[in-house]
Amino acid sequence: MTAQNLAAALKGRLIVSCQAPPGDPMRETATLVRLALSAVAGGGSAIRANEPEVVAAIVKAVDLPVIGLWKDGDTGVYITPTVRHALAVVEAGAAVVAADATDRPRPDGSAFAELVTAVHAAGALVMADVSTLAEGITAAGLGADFVSTTLSGYVPGTPKQTGPDLELVTSLSAAVSVPVVAEGRINTPEEAAEALARGAHSVVVGTAITAPTALTSRFVAGLARP
Repeated sequence: MTAQNLAAALKGRLIVSCQAPPGDPMRETATLVRLALSAVAGGGSAIRANEPEVVAAIVKAVDLPVIGLWKDGDTGVYITPTVRHALAVVEAGAAVVAADATDRPRPDGSAFAELVTAVHAAGALVMADVSTLAEGITAAGLGADFVSTTLSGYVPGTPKQTGPDLELVTSLSAAVSVPVVAEGRINTPEEAAEALARGAHSVVVGTAITAPTALTSRFVAGLARP
């Protein structure tokens, strides 16, 4: 699928992130496939999934584009950190590889541009996960097909917020010619709609849809407040 065709298919649409953190009861391939099927049944237009095994299983199960990534570690650059990780995700069948495109050093010393070149050569597209306007502009200039606000608030020096970084969505949408994907702490349909109003091409929602452990803990914490 070309970048233009995929962009057209995702315009104004919802991408559902079907992931679970290490140790979570939901972190099991068959369970994550069922989450993806539920997202399809609810009208989602694409799935975002972690790890080659899960990506491959979801690709087989759903007739939607899959945005794949491979989280390796939990500090620094860990979302698809190297070309090796990216190509494994392509081999699993992902139409798009999501990768950290921040200005932090990659664990093997490689550059984001190398990952973009390798993924394109393998026939897939690249979604750059960024934390700042400058990173998004750079990633688009290096050939990323989509730029996502995924890492705002999770990288030192970026604003800590309970909700999405809508200011970054606004500024990126005005600054780059590639589609901007709003992702990160989108908790309600109203916030998702506001992201589109701010210029986002499409919206990724994960925890608010597919994370019962995290959602339960929010309610427990709410009930514990005086």
